[in-house]
Amino acid sequence: MQTSAHAEPRTPSRPAPGAAASDGTRRRGPGMAFPASLVVLVIVLVPILMLFRYSFEHFDPARTVQAGFTFENYVKFFSDPYYRDVFLTTLWVAGLCTALALALGFPVAYFLARTQTRYKSLLIILLVFPLLVGNVVRAAGWMIILGNAGAVNALLVGLGLAAEPVKLLYTPLAVVIGTTAVVLPYFILTLQSVLEGIDFSVEEAARNLGANFFTTLRRVVLPIAAPGVAAGTVLVFILCMNAYATPVLLGGSGITMMAPALYDQITRGSNWPFGSALALVLVCATLLMALLSNWLIHRRYVKTMAS
Repeated sequence: MQTSAHAEPRTPSRPAPGAAASDGTRRRGPGMAFPASLVVLVIVLVPILMLFRYSFEHFDPARTVQAGFTFENYVKFFSDPYYRDVFLTTLWVAGLCTALALALGFPVAYFLARTQTRYKSLLIILLVFPLLVGNVVRAAGWMIILGNAGAVNALLVGLGLAAEPVKLLYTPLAVVIGTTAVVLPYFILTLQSVLEGIDFSVEEAARNLGANFFTTLRRVVLPIAAPGVAAGTVLVFILCMNAYATPVLLGGSGITMMAPALYDQITRGSNWPFGSALALVLVCATLLMALLSNWLIHRRYVKTMAS
């Protein structure tokens, strides 16, 4: 068989139009997101840098802020038992409200993710509706419910469980109830979106292998939902640590948390350096605790999925 002396030149292959468009989109994506990311970074970072600078200034009642560099504001915070108690109270309330949101919100999120009822959209709307109302209005509602003449005391006295109204308002209990009610919808919505992405056929497989409902929930569903639990708990913990309206309206003088304390230092005492130091301590503690909880949950998730 004879072959031709001159082979036909090969035309270079061209990428498909869809692949070229996809590459172009990937290249343009970071460039389009950069301006918005820069704006967000400036909005968040500039106030924190200003607080950082003010926190090392010296407070002079005559001049409000005196130029200088001193650690006296941080020394005052860590050496004063009052502010240490305020900080520990804030951690305690935030941790307790986060745990309550997890215990109360997980069953609701699981139900919303599994249900196929036609009223599912209505249930989600009812869940989102409290988010449309400000924290002050919701706290005012709890003031009416928990007051001496409120619904709870009327029920207790009517059932004979209490001879006289019980003091519920302006107590740590009222702050925990009100704060949990504020953050609960955030946790449910965050976790529900994650649970809806789970292939629930794995539950049926676990049931077929002999696992009961609680074993399936503990060994199958919870490990898979760990990233959503981590995101929800971090979000709720941050909101609880920085709560202001609910502790002020429901706690009164019965409990003091970090956000109202630093607000009083800046607005009433005009002590910007010490208020800035309190704000930075709150920001750093919130970030550290959020990262720690996120790390612990993801560590548990990795161990469970590897076993």
